[in-house]
Amino acid sequence: MGLKVQLYAKRDCSLCVVAREIILRVRKEMPFDFQEVDIESRGDLYEKFKEEIPVVFINGERVFTYRVSDKKLRRILRRHQTKE
Repeated sequence: MGLKVQLYAKRDCSLCVVAREIILRVRKEMPFDFQEVDIESRGDLYEKFKEEIPVVFINGERVFTYRVSDKKLRRILRRHQTKE
């Protein structure tokens, strides 16, 4: 099973833009599947995450809320790689 990173975000969210940039930068060094989910496209997700975005999940585990750290993201990805 490969690593899957999901970013829950919405339009006009500056923290989401920064999170996406960090994730894509780390992805150049450490390959993984990336999916960005627009919470505004689904009412249930919007209600759940509207006050918490961006939210990042790795293989279904919530690892970041609001801010993403490239150093911590690399560490978490390495930890998940060793589990496989």
